[in-house]
Amino acid sequence: MTPQPRKSRTPRRALSPSVRMDRAALGDFLRRRREALTPADLGLPPGTRRRTPELRREEVAMLTAMSANYYERLEQARGPQPSVSVLGALARTLRLTSDETGYLYTLAGHAPPPRPPAPHSATDPSLLTALGSLGPTTIGLITDDLGAVLAQNALSAEVYAPFAGRTGIDRNIIWRWFADRAWRDSIARPEEQEQTSRAYVADLRLAVGLRAGDHDSVRFVRRLRAGSASFTELWERHQAGLLKPGPKLVLHPRAKLELSCAVLPGRAQGQRLVLFRADPGSPADRILATLHPTKSPSVE
Repeated sequence: MTPQPRKSRTPRRALSPSVRMDRAALGDFLRRRREALTPADLGLPPGTRRRTPELRREEVAMLTAMSANYYERLEQARGPQPSVSVLGALARTLRLTSDETGYLYTLAGHAPPPRPPAPHSATDPSLLTALGSLGPTTIGLITDDLGAVLAQNALSAEVYAPFAGRTGIDRNIIWRWFADRAWRDSIARPEEQEQTSRAYVADLRLAVGLRAGDHDSVRFVRRLRAGSASFTELWERHQAGLLKPGPKLVLHPRAKLELSCAVLPGRAQGQRLVLFRADPGSPADRILATLHPTKSPSVE
């Protein structure tokens, strides 16, 4: 007999050595998210003979268009690696947030899906509420993930510059930091500028990655590289990381302001409220109290 040629098989895509499926954690996460839902949450009738109020495995499987046996094996940490399409369907069925969805993908050994940036016109209402409730000596501004200032209080506009309400590149604090040397020197000492520059570039690198290189982020980075050699040098180091809170020394015509910084993420993807405040009763606190403490926030 003539030997038959072996059928070629498409090689399975190997996982990256640094990204491995955690079956136990994945199963536990799916089970707990399922148990946090009821049939009513998903528009299903409660049915009869239900011993517990939470969603059943069979219901999750039905809504996700998979077999009940396959889903049960996932919860019991016995299943194979789920595909990206299966994970997306599970995230929708279990009503996962964007953060929870990214976590689900990571547990399953996949890179988290890129999250779409929040529209600039939709400033996070919760962050706006927080901005409006700040005390008279707290500097506050809301930015998106690319550094555009969406809103700021009057103290922020006085100490730094009025960004909110401007259009295009003129409202971007990262752009001005790298493009306007005189402004940068007016608010930060030379020995502290390098640290701030690195922090801005690392944060921007992370944002561009999460956006999966969309048009806005690619165009913004290209413009920064064309306009600033220092940005280009830092960008090519390929460091990534979120802005971190910490002490900050801000130059002002009346004094050097020793402040502490906090970064509060909002519900809208990529937006954050950045706060700067002085120790109560300190010289910096007393100076900040005299700088337009009663004006309302400026919103785009």
